Amino acid sequence: MELEELLAAITPADQSAMDGCRKNWDAIAKPLNGLGHLEEMLVRVAGATGKTDLSLGAKAVAVFCADNGVVAQGVTQTGQEITALVAENFLQTKAASSIMCKSVGCDIFPVDVGVASEVSILNRKIAYGTKNMAKEPAMTREQAVQAVETGIEIAEMMKEKGYDIIATGEMGIGNTTTSSAVASVLLDLPVETMTGRGAGLSTQGFHKKIQVIKDAIALHKPDKEDALDVLSKVGGFDIAAIAGLFLGGAALQMPVIIDGVISATAALAAAAICPLAREYMLASHVSKEPAGSLLLEALGKEAPLHCDMCLGEGTGALNLFPLLDTGLAVYNGMSDFSGWGMEAYKPL
Repeated sequence: MELEELLAAITPADQSAMDGCRKNWDAIAKPLNGLGHLEEMLVRVAGATGKTDLSLGAKAVAVFCADNGVVAQGVTQTGQEITALVAENFLQTKAASSIMCKSVGCDIFPVDVGVASEVSILNRKIAYGTKNMAKEPAMTREQAVQAVETGIEIAEMMKEKGYDIIATGEMGIGNTTTSSAVASVLLDLPVETMTGRGAGLSTQGFHKKIQVIKDAIALHKPDKEDALDVLSKVGGFDIAAIAGLFLGGAALQMPVIIDGVISATAALAAAAICPLAREYMLASHVSKEPAGSLLLEALGKEAPLHCDMCLGEGTGALNLFPLLDTGLAVYNGMSDFSGWGMEAYKPL
């Protein structure tokens, strides 16, 4: 589905389903709101799906893989060859997220949207990496739209395959540089505030990374009121595709889980394109990267997990699934107060 057509299909989350879910929670024989985030997350799932009879049987994580031309500026510890190596490892159950998937009962779908070499994962390659944003726009606006529409396509594919919920993931050397740039512009906050050391940089490398981002923003002057302009000038194919996945999930009434700082940046871009999309997003964890908590706050999301994680690949989002499953087990399996022979709690 093309972007403009899809945006017209996004409607607010179902308030009556959320109210019904809260009523069901309050009827269960436990203190009101006793399960905290577990209750609220399932309320959000009810709002996204329009159902109070909840089930999350089929789970998937979509991992968008892409390279970034800005790596040429020496802003990373490793080279682009690592992107391809890890992308191949997803299907061999050697990467961290693919190993986690086996533990939480989730299928993994790595997608090539811009790896700088040929890899044997789902091929939706837009180009062999973005341009070097330090010297020219990372991509054309048309490529940014193509990347967003690729994310939409993957959401549609997940829906057709019968998945109930999607986690987001990414792999791309240099993408904490691009995400810091995009987040800085969209939130209108200093680059220094939004930038961390990524997969590991020396202090000298860290300061260089900040300066490269500041110079790229000054050079291209991305319009913070136009998320597609920001993505095209200082973003990455992976970020744009994840933004499309969030938009596609919203249109298809599927909850989509935010992973770490790169995924949250994509969520912010999606919300800038269509504010209603945030109603279909679930936060998983607070990234160790400096921008992590700021992005979630801007999205109006509170993450239940504080694990000091910054690995990416969807690893944080995958760790939300066990919480959803245990909450769902109580929601569907615990009797009401009458079954326990006691009076229900009342809000005071």
